[in-house]
Amino acid sequence: MAISLSHFPITLALLLAFGSIVAEAANGTVTYDFNITWVRANPDLAFERPTIGINGQWPLPIMYAEVGDQVIVNVDNQLGNQTTSLHFHGLFQNGTTAMDGPSQVSQCGIPPGSKMTYNFTITQPGTYWYHSHDKGQYPDGLRAPLIISDPDFPYKDQVDEEFVLSVSDWYHDQMQTLIPQFINKANPTGAEPVPQAALLNDTQNLTVAVQPGKTYLFRMVNIGAFAGQYIWFEGHNMTIVEVDGVYTDGAEADRIYLGAAQRCSVMITTKNETTANYAFVASMDTTLFDVIPDDLNWNSTGWLVYDSNKPNPDPTILEDDQFNEFDDFTLIPVDKFPLLPEPDQTVTLDVVMDVLGNGKPYAFFGDISYTAQKVPTLYTVMSTGQDAMNPLVYGDYSHPFVLEKDQVVEIVVNNHDGDADSGKHPFHLHGHNFQAIARSGEEAGDFDNTNSSQTDYPAVPMRRDTFVLYPDGYIVLRFKADNPGVWLFHCHIEWHVDQGLIATMVEAPLEIQKTQTIPQDHIDICKAGGIPYAGNAAANTVNLLDLSGANQAPKPLPAGFTARGIVAMTFSCIAALLGLATISWYGLADMGAASKLEEERRIARMNGESEGVVSENSGSEINTKVG
Repeated sequence: MAISLSHFPITLALLLAFGSIVAEAANGTVTYDFNITWVRANPDLAFERPTIGINGQWPLPIMYAEVGDQVIVNVDNQLGNQTTSLHFHGLFQNGTTAMDGPSQVSQCGIPPGSKMTYNFTITQPGTYWYHSHDKGQYPDGLRAPLIISDPDFPYKDQVDEEFVLSVSDWYHDQMQTLIPQFINKANPTGAEPVPQAALLNDTQNLTVAVQPGKTYLFRMVNIGAFAGQYIWFEGHNMTIVEVDGVYTDGAEADRIYLGAAQRCSVMITTKNETTANYAFVASMDTTLFDVIPDDLNWNSTGWLVYDSNKPNPDPTILEDDQFNEFDDFTLIPVDKFPLLPEPDQTVTLDVVMDVLGNGKPYAFFGDISYTAQKVPTLYTVMSTGQDAMNPLVYGDYSHPFVLEKDQVVEIVVNNHDGDADSGKHPFHLHGHNFQAIARSGEEAGDFDNTNSSQTDYPAVPMRRDTFVLYPDGYIVLRFKADNPGVWLFHCHIEWHVDQGLIATMVEAPLEIQKTQTIPQDHIDICKAGGIPYAGNAAANTVNLLDLSGANQAPKPLPAGFTARGIVAMTFSCIAALLGLATISWYGLADMGAASKLEEERRIARMNGESEGVVSENSGSEINTKVG
């Protein structure tokens, strides 16, 4: 199956054509009516499965808006069996933290049969995406690009046309089947489920019609759950001009890497002749996988089609050492925004993957595995008065950090994942982008702020909202807390979100109370779902410092246990059980034989026969059974 991809200018007609229901697109207002339901899809032509669609369709519509627009998204949850939510990934939600979307953080999950409206103003241009932020749900299909156009785009005079290109991994099983199998005593090492396929624009064998001698802007988005993706265009160079909504000085690249949730816009100038068509490839980063199934094709291929009458060639097989992906740390923002000053607050987070006392694998920042609280954290902010400045009210297991307005905050992440092969983590901050001021290579150990070689920060750091941490290394991120709200910081590998690799930034909570409100329809969905919407993390509205009953992660293992130890203990227990079963079987065999012997003796006595003869014969039978 080949699907032609046309360019996507921002017009009402094309918005309608791509399935978005636009009720109004005038006076800077764009309205989407999204009826979220189950549909069926088979994007890899290998397995048809239930998939989450919008307005009865999948793939989902690409959302479009312009800087300054008011966007209204009316959501009607008709899934029937699951709550849901929408997060508009990368949008700052300035002044509208209630519209950010993570369930039990900035809202309650929308129950089946309920409706809720997201209403916010676009303040930034660039390439983004929207997805569910509830129940690990977006790999089931609830995700698509979101494009914000900008009349002041610095490269607009060089671009003839635009294309939107999503890359993703795809699973045949639903998340509500996979998650319990993954976080399970039978998987103590925490091996993540490996996807069944790679997709381009939610399909395979994608074709893009191009014309000679033109420059195209490709807006690329990794909407996958797990796999980072290498992307390259055969016979064409790429010029990077944007990452995660931040315009950059043009940077030439022959291959780029997009971690889960990252975006990158590149310009490609086509050749002047139409003598051939050219393959482009998205290749999943298989180093993330604990095992590679024999039937997995980790590449997805598309074609730049100059002439539809000519064949689409097979892609050239390339080894990893034939070219390297571009290092995004070296990018320079167009605005040349300088390095922020020394931090007012430093948050150090050590990534750990381990097993808790229930024998299941979890993810931790330090010793805390995030657990959603009884009251959405934003609602705790709005209902605790001056105590909102006290991190205790948010519950230990939301892993909260209270930030003061306009502080410079530094986040240091050290990777103690323990897996030198598959320990990459794409970390994402809601409500902000950040300056990426340091990143080590693999196996560099922890960050040391007294080491001058590690603190030689660039004068103009690159910025983005999702940044990849390498195995056994570190990253250092810096941002200004100038956007009051409740914002998550988490790894964007969905399996690690499900395991608890999340922290909560509660930014200027008293300012939130003064300047923001929770819409009534948001409160109504909490009521419909039976979720408390006031008080501390434990829903206590009387004694805000009493956290009795707050949700917690399972208790830790006794000291000395490790995931490897759990595996050994599991197999030891299995061996012991098998041994006990064998002993019991033999014991029952002995008892049966002894009972038979006694019965033969009784019969012999009755018949006046010699017991010795019977004993000798029967003893031989017992010995045969035992031997």
